[in-house]
Amino acid sequence: MHFILLIRTFADNMKKLIPIIIALVLLAACGQSYEETKRITREQRREAWRKDSAALKIAVMPTLDCLPLFVAQEYELFDTVNGGVRLKLYNAQMDCDTAVLRGRVEGAVTDLVRAMRMEKQGVKMRYVAATNAYWQLVTNRNARIKQLKQLDDKMVAMTRFSATDLLTDVARDTVKLDAERVFKVQINDLNVRMQMLLNNEIDALWLPEPLATQARVMKNPVVMDSRDAKLQLGVLAFRDKEMQRKERAKQLQLFLKAYNQACDTINKYGVAHYRQLFIDRYKFKATLVDSIPQDIRFPRAKAPRQQDVTFVEKWHERFASEK
Repeated sequence: MHFILLIRTFADNMKKLIPIIIALVLLAACGQSYEETKRITREQRREAWRKDSAALKIAVMPTLDCLPLFVAQEYELFDTVNGGVRLKLYNAQMDCDTAVLRGRVEGAVTDLVRAMRMEKQGVKMRYVAATNAYWQLVTNRNARIKQLKQLDDKMVAMTRFSATDLLTDVARDTVKLDAERVFKVQINDLNVRMQMLLNNEIDALWLPEPLATQARVMKNPVVMDSRDAKLQLGVLAFRDKEMQRKERAKQLQLFLKAYNQACDTINKYGVAHYRQLFIDRYKFKATLVDSIPQDIRFPRAKAPRQQDVTFVEKWHERFASEK
């Protein structure tokens, strides 16, 4: 009996001691984990910075001309590139430009007008590929604008110093409208531009694919296509100074090889084959993917045509003289 009582007393004391022991262990562990966490966090930040610095970073947008890059990343074609490739997604060309100008990225999928603008701002660009980008001038179906001449006294959403700025001038000149009679409204974010169409807040707007497809499906008229002007303005460009570095030059060579593979693959299987990419990367409805023109081809990397470069140079000179 005495023995049993002793056991019970010991058990009761242990019940009281266990919480204290656990608390002391946790306190010691917390002290260690705090210091350990700080150390690991610093190391993780350094490692993340090192990897990001070594990677080839490219600014992209949810536009069809970026599909080869998304495909190459999804199917691990970029794995051969030393340091890897990181795609930085933006919804506005201005944001892509800012990333390039501030050195946050080495390259961008853009257009010749914007690329030349960046050069005028002091960053020499290297044009490594002309893309298949095109823009359609879509009008609000409620505005009942079905011809370019009806843009008189109307608002057109575009981005300043971009292909859409130049194309607005081409559209205006085609029907001989005075510059003061076509109002350029700077709406940089493509999603905001599209929302303005849905809310009947704009008369007309320039849209790239696949947003142009969405607008057409909704019965909004297209009054001009940049391809009608025989212009190829899409371009993949990199900071030239950065690409002169030996390691970057090697990365670029491997990147272009993967890029060409992606273009060949898309041309083989067609745009609709990448339905899930449109859902994941473009936030595009699956039901609309089949409405995207399936005959679109993605050219392998080669420099832009001189005629397009010359046309854009003259436009910049014209803008400077008018200013």
